[in-house]
Formats: sequence, C-alpha cells, structure tokens
Amino acid sequence: MHQSSEQTLPVMESFYTLQGEGFHQGRAAYFIRLGGCDVGCFWCDVKESWDASKHPQKNISELVAEASAYPGRLVVITGGEPLMHPLDELTQALQQAGFETNIETSGSSPLSGSWNWICLSPKKFKAPLPGIVPLANELKVVIYNKHDFDWAETYAAEVNSNCRLYLQPEWEKAAEITPLIIDYIKANPRWELSLQVHKYIHVP
Repeated sequence: MHQSSEQTLPVMESFYTLQGEGFHQGRAAYFIRLGGCDVGCFWCDVKESWDASKHPQKNISELVAEASAYPGRLVVITGGEPLMHPLDELTQALQQAGFETNIETSGSSPLSGSWNWICLSPKKFKAPLPGIVPLANELKVVIYNKHDFDWAETYAAEVNSNCRLYLQPEWEKAAEITPLIIDYIKANPRWELSLQVHKYIHVP
C-alpha cells in the first residue's frame, strides 16, 4: 500500500503513561487521543479535543511505530469521541504488531475496530447506540450529582452479565461526590469505585 493512500486520523496527543482509571488501572499503556467529539459534556477535561480540524493527521504506520517505541503492549484509543472515525485499519495494525487494543467511548457513534476491551462511558448529552451497550466489557459512569446513580442503573441493566461496573466521581466535584459513591457501592456491591489515579500521581 502506498503511503499516500494509507488512512490518516486526527491525533490530538499520544503518550506513554499508566492507565489511571477503570479495570486496567495501574497498567502501562500508550494512549492515542483522537480529535473530534460531538457529545459536548460541559465538565469535559479535554474540550480542546472536540474540533478534529485543529489536530494533525497521522497515518496508521506512524501511529503503530510511535507506540512500538515503548515496552508496554497495551494501547488505549480515546478522545474526544474516537468512534467518530473508522478504526478497523488502526486496530488491525496494532494487533498485528502485538498490542492489546482498548477503547474508551461514549458509544454515541457506530462501533468500528477490533477490540480486546471496550470501556463504555455513556453520557447524558448524547446517549450510546443500543447495539454497543451489550458489547461493553466495562461500564464506567461519571457521577456528577446524585441523580446520576439512577441513570447509571439504567445502563447497568442493559450491559452483559460479565461487564464490570464502575462509578467514577467527576474530578472537580470529587470531594463532594466520592463519599456518596462509597455509600452507594456499599449498598450496591456489584459496582466498584474508579478514581482518576493519574491525576493524584501527576502523570498524563
């Protein structure tokens, strides 16, 4: 395949760090943050990712080569909303190079790509597509206020029986919300707590 015909994707940033949240918390991971999002969470901490046109296009072989420079073999595709882009070519190339492929998505765009792990983080601003919900390996719901617990349960009822369930405090309200989450999990123990550990240990 000629370089010029290879798929490109808008990449806001890519970096090697520890996965800070959810089931894979604490693992070395290479993050590829794609530009573009049409969900519009007002508390989003990467609003600069929303406009895909502001981020450079990189081709698939370049992305795989950059990830391969590090010893970890877990790649996390995030955004923005990564499923706004077709991801079959990227994930196939990463898996052929020996990587696990994880995605963090709101599920609001059609699923593409070949995934070892799908973290579904549904947002009230644009609901996930019904076809994605049963495929989630992990349901991670950001809790901003106490009404979000009921909303989390609506999706917990729709995921498959093996899906891991996480409640995560919205970072700016963590001091207020975390005690409510702790009490909720003690009363509803199928849920687990997800904290954004990377923000406490000051890594990307």
